[in-house]
Amino acid sequence: MPAGSVRADLVAGITLAAYLLPAGLGDASLANLPPEAGLYACLFSGLLFWLFCGSRHTAITVTSAISILVGTSLGTLAEGDASRFGALAAATALIVALLAFLAWWVRAGALVNFISETVMIGFKTGVALFIASTQLPKLFGFGGGHGSFWERIGSFFSHLGQTNPTALAMGVAALALLLAGKRWLPNRPVALVVVVAGVVAAGLIDAGAHGVKLLGAIPQGLPPIGLPAVHWSDLNELLPLAVACFMLAAVETVAIGRTFALKHGYRLDANQEFLGLAAANLGAGLGQGFAVAGGMSQSLVNESGGARTPLSGLVAALIVLVVVLFFSDLLRNLPQPVLAAIVLVAVAGLFKLEDMLRLWRVDRGEFLIAVAALAGVLGSGLLRGVMIGALISLVILLRRASTPHVAVLGRVPGTDLFGDVEANPENERIAGVFVFRPDASLLYFNCEFQRERFLELLAQEPAPVKLAIWSLSTGGVVDLAGAETLLHLRGELARRNIEFMLADIHGPVRANLRAAGLEAHFGSFEANASVATILRARGL
Repeated sequence: MPAGSVRADLVAGITLAAYLLPAGLGDASLANLPPEAGLYACLFSGLLFWLFCGSRHTAITVTSAISILVGTSLGTLAEGDASRFGALAAATALIVALLAFLAWWVRAGALVNFISETVMIGFKTGVALFIASTQLPKLFGFGGGHGSFWERIGSFFSHLGQTNPTALAMGVAALALLLAGKRWLPNRPVALVVVVAGVVAAGLIDAGAHGVKLLGAIPQGLPPIGLPAVHWSDLNELLPLAVACFMLAAVETVAIGRTFALKHGYRLDANQEFLGLAAANLGAGLGQGFAVAGGMSQSLVNESGGARTPLSGLVAALIVLVVVLFFSDLLRNLPQPVLAAIVLVAVAGLFKLEDMLRLWRVDRGEFLIAVAALAGVLGSGLLRGVMIGALISLVILLRRASTPHVAVLGRVPGTDLFGDVEANPENERIAGVFVFRPDASLLYFNCEFQRERFLELLAQEPAPVKLAIWSLSTGGVVDLAGAETLLHLRGELARRNIEFMLADIHGPVRANLRAAGLEAHFGSFEANASVATILRARGL
């Protein structure tokens, strides 16, 4: 490895560590875990992720969405036992590691594309609002409510009279510094400066004596490494949470990796990112942390810091290790309002109001889908919100696949090519001939739609049709149900004295139709039987 790359990765790793430390502390509070759990998660995941990931710039870290998902899902199962809560969180990370490994094993990288960006916009906006409802009470210096987003917001406004002025002043000052840093010092470790300033200020004014809650003692040194103390029966209860965490981690990590791969001109293997996720979550789970994923803001910091290889992630993890071993006790006086300010600014990037407005302008249907995902998070909680988002994505996929675009074709002037007459009205229609092309494969779940559209458009023809041609040029597959649809259409059109032909039958489709026995009814399928060839044979 060139010396220049090593130096660049060292600098980027130091900068990245300055962001990971506040993130670990803040997201641990979102997960209802002690602050050291966030540090352990960043430490042990970072030590392993760089060995297996494919992206040169993705930074592995705890994330706000997964943290709040863990924090809101494990309370009932833990029954108020803090040590059991931590063990369940670590076990969830191990299940996520197993799911990621299985996804890598079966090469399921394309699956992350099934979660639509529209759904993710709504989901992230809901997560940002939910997180804000958990952090605002800390910013104002009083205890927060429980339950849904609406219950938490209601509790916040009803307790505003209990605001601690000192806590609010510290929180607002931290917010101001963070926002100013974001505006004028982008990609600089302003959050770390705010943490240090908060600790110093708390000591100078004796914030604890003024009723300001402090972070408290953080154990110094490494935790015992090993499997968390959970029962086998717990694993079944944790599976839905782990699936939701894995879905979020997979979508975010692969999306981040692809963003940087496109920007820097290298190829990213999504399956390789699954292996990196598996290793990272294995480390986090064995090291008493919780589930991790690629973090967009941390990855941007890593890239802007000059990272050239995943080695920068190792450097950042080693710096976190030094802090855990020797300096963790210095964080005990960090005020909770300052930590809440850090979390609020960090999750501001999840709030996708601009994207929601763009959806409203471009496609009202997509906007309603995003609102449904947002409402699922705010109305049903994070875990159900993830599942609702996944269900919406599946419904969108099935709707689009089952109702493909279809076209009536005409001859492109001066050529033997045929194109969509609606998109290109200059294309020439041939009297008595109806040429139909679906822009999709002909499969069991969309064949009835294609058949109905064929007959509907055929009925709209201004002149009597003697020859109907179904072009298969854009269909990669015809299954048995599709083949039966074509056969039934042939019989129906024959009763109307309309000849029915198939054109543009490519190799795999030709093999499928032969296997289904259609050559006995349509005649031999020739490899070069285009629409123009069929018409030329009839003198048209």
